[in-house]
Amino acid sequence: MTETHSTNSDPKRILIIRPSALGDICRSTPVLAALKARYPDAKIDWMVRDTFTQAIEHHPDLHQVIPFARAKLGKQCRHFRFGPLISWLRELRKNKYDMVLDCQGLARSGFFSRATGAKIRIGFKDSQELGWLFHNTPVDAPRKMHTVDRMLALAQAAGADISNPKVANYAGQEELSQVIIEYPEPYAVLAPTSAWPAKCWPIERFTELALELAKHQSLGRVIIVGGPGERLHCAPLLEAVADHPKITDRVGSTSIALLMAIIARSKLVVANDSAALHMAVGFNRPLVGLLGPTDPKKASPYKREADIIQHIEEGDEFYFRDDRSADMIQRITTEEVLAACKQRL
Repeated sequence: MTETHSTNSDPKRILIIRPSALGDICRSTPVLAALKARYPDAKIDWMVRDTFTQAIEHHPDLHQVIPFARAKLGKQCRHFRFGPLISWLRELRKNKYDMVLDCQGLARSGFFSRATGAKIRIGFKDSQELGWLFHNTPVDAPRKMHTVDRMLALAQAAGADISNPKVANYAGQEELSQVIIEYPEPYAVLAPTSAWPAKCWPIERFTELALELAKHQSLGRVIIVGGPGERLHCAPLLEAVADHPKITDRVGSTSIALLMAIIARSKLVVANDSAALHMAVGFNRPLVGLLGPTDPKKASPYKREADIIQHIEEGDEFYFRDDRSADMIQRITTEEVLAACKQRL
């Protein structure tokens, strides 16, 4: 193993810009780890949407989180109140970053990169919305690359070694202690939702799976997770298991930090293409990922391709923002998912 030494010319303050989405934030941690390994004496901050700070705040390589209040600042700007944004940008600039990595690749993130005043601003050569105009170190990382490898290309341009990326999420001790007390027995986590309906495995099959897993001798409990706005989607499942002694409904009743702790201690995670899936990868948990119209070359669970179930047929296109490819996820049967779960258990 080669030991890396910092020099006077190394950056002392580094900023990673990856404000959203939650799943993308969870799978961006290899960039942070690679930068810290290369520049152990540097203080590395991360600009993230204020509602997602819990996803990374416990990472040992992180100096501090820079919360971006997107909703609040956006509303103020729409009413021509630019003072709060200008004040926030001034505070950001006071950190005197030497290097910034724009892992988001949009006009807004590129603008923030430039606003820091950093001498080295690394970003994608093909950043969307002309975001590349704000970078002075463009990186040619084709969109056909896996999302994680694409972001790691930025870290490589910053001088980091990306030959053995470290994929790791971290949960808070307070939340871990709470989970140990509430759920001391071995349990499986089912995450039946996704930001896009076309990526959701039929809820009726999740119901069948939950009831079958609850019978498994190695599990003391099955925990259903999801966001506050996802209870309607989960309603058929939650109604079917409402009185089941071994199935627990935590849909909409966990913070991001508590969700991460629940996943961190799980014996198995079954999830659609969602944040829960990428959290499971970061905690190195046994998992079964259910993929429909998700391009596996770009967005499958990183380095866990063997843990996904997906049936791609000739002529398939990965449209997940509408229902054009909605039938892809429905090709996955309950029987094959249950078999995969039993194999991992």
